[in-house]
Amino acid sequence: MTELGHGLLRGVLDAAPEGIVICAAQGADHPVVYANAAFARLSGFGSDELLGTDLRRLQGDDREQEGRVRLRQALGQGVATRALLRNYRKDGTQFWNEIFLEPLRAPGGAPTHFVAFHRDLGERERAAGAREGVPLPVLLRQDRLTNLHSRAWFEELLRHDWQVAKREERLLTVMLFGIDALGAYVERFGRQAGDTCIRRLAGVVNACFRRGSDVVARWDESSLIALVRSAAPGALESFAQMIAQRVLDQCIHHPRPGAGKYVTVSAGVASLMSTPQQAPEMLLRGAARALQRAQEGAGGRVLLAGSQDFVGPDSGS
Repeated sequence: MTELGHGLLRGVLDAAPEGIVICAAQGADHPVVYANAAFARLSGFGSDELLGTDLRRLQGDDREQEGRVRLRQALGQGVATRALLRNYRKDGTQFWNEIFLEPLRAPGGAPTHFVAFHRDLGERERAAGAREGVPLPVLLRQDRLTNLHSRAWFEELLRHDWQVAKREERLLTVMLFGIDALGAYVERFGRQAGDTCIRRLAGVVNACFRRGSDVVARWDESSLIALVRSAAPGALESFAQMIAQRVLDQCIHHPRPGAGKYVTVSAGVASLMSTPQQAPEMLLRGAARALQRAQEGAGGRVLLAGSQDFVGPDSGS
């Protein structure tokens, strides 16, 4: 087992059931140096057609996608990420491509290559539908205003990660960011300006979560939510405060009385160790209650959920 030859390793990659592509880290286009048989079937392009090219061809003219931004940032920073893209096969048919990107590094050095694992969500949904009924349609997984994940898709990912964290005995954290006094902002400037404000703040918050394992979504009309895995508990509050400061630094004018003159966000942060006695709804409840208390002040506050925030019925609607 200490000397696996290149031929054997290539045979393993070629036999893999999901698409695997290896790209060079150097060069602006990150050309393909290897594509396995599963990816050739997925994309409709032969392996020889893919070598030396970049994978932007799979997006055709459909370039305005949040997943492209995530991939571009990860490639530039040499970090892992997860993205969902509308891709197009050689025959022009569309499919939803779930991509997991990982850097390959020389010992102690910068990335030399990137390996990407590609999955056709449509195939997985059809298999899931046969077992469990109708799954969440792909088009409902993205919030149209912000291009972040939708609330429904976030809840589905949270349930999945909750089970994984339970097996791994790992901490999960939810950060819920509420835009302070958004109703007053919309009343003063109008709905279109309010949507522009929400879209801008969504971009600011999303850019702060650079790890591919983090998930950011729009929760409701005035709040955004993030799922953070394996975060250091002692750094959570300062991290959320940094995000709140990034929002304040945008200097978006807000003429509300009794507070600062710029748009702010408050945050509720909740962390739990997944156990059989708990459910992911407890994590969401804790974050929501912490945010509610944070927004009772002047705005721009960050509060950590206490033990009392996780128990009992939800308040309000």
